[in-house]
Amino acid sequence: MRVLVTGGAGYIGSVITEELLKAGNFVVVYDSLEHGHIQAVSSQATFVCGHTSDRMRLAQTLAAHQIEAVIHMAAFIEVNKSVSDPDVYFQNNVSGSLSVIQAMHDAGVKKIVFSSTAALYGDPQKLPIQEQDLAAPTNPYGVTKLMTEEMLRWCADAFQFTATSLRYFNAAGASDLYGEMHEPETHLIPLALRAALQGKPFYIFGTDYPTRDGSAERDYIHVRDLAQAHIVALQRTDPGLKIYNVGVGRGSTIREVIASVERITGRTLQIIESPRRAGDQVATIADSRKIQAELGWKPAFPELDDIIESAWKWLMNHPNGYAR
Repeated sequence: MRVLVTGGAGYIGSVITEELLKAGNFVVVYDSLEHGHIQAVSSQATFVCGHTSDRMRLAQTLAAHQIEAVIHMAAFIEVNKSVSDPDVYFQNNVSGSLSVIQAMHDAGVKKIVFSSTAALYGDPQKLPIQEQDLAAPTNPYGVTKLMTEEMLRWCADAFQFTATSLRYFNAAGASDLYGEMHEPETHLIPLALRAALQGKPFYIFGTDYPTRDGSAERDYIHVRDLAQAHIVALQRTDPGLKIYNVGVGRGSTIREVIASVERITGRTLQIIESPRRAGDQVATIADSRKIQAELGWKPAFPELDDIIESAWKWLMNHPNGYAR
């Protein structure tokens, strides 16, 4: 299949591209490099530098490379930043997504897999979370993903698209080639591993959550498993939007992640406890039975220690991330 990956120079996008290429697909990476890294783009992929707001450039790229499907990854992801600068997030994540949909319509491309998030569930009323549960995001980042899903729902019906929204839980880990390196970094596991590598303090934000040890709880999924979820989603052919949770169905608290990091690295973290951050969720755990039943996906690397070990191995091989 001929696939365009927006945001393909980013963390998850680079691993998706890697797995697509391994499976014999032709891949075009479309990325502005505002947050991505050119070093994270495989030499086997075709690279186009562009922003999702550029509908004409997108449509021309889709047509020129005879693209059959789009994996749409290009979004700003920092929860705290979305609270302080919501306008920037609505402009990039919502308007940019509309531009992608319009460019697909212009070029006659009928299939899209969308990078959504468990953040749109807000603080769930029950765990694990099912796809039909109430979507009530507690931050603008989650709202932008929910708004894009609604755009996809209506546009898929109107334009006869096959649209699949994958609601990620917490992607982590690395492949041998590509790993997580954001600037600034806001994700728990890479922050904890950097703290272990550099001997710097590690902050726990919130110790009074109603969880088993007072720290927030998350469902961590290996980035390679997440990439495979996109590949199986590309096999859908029926028109309309379908939504799937993608997680392992088991939560780990921040303190449990710290314990795993200390086991894997053999180093003790210096912990500083701090107040909760605005917009953070208490706990998110996926019910992923729907994607397993309908698309045949299941995680190959569900254990937290395996996820963290892969991320640690990548960091040790890339202590400065991607060279600029």
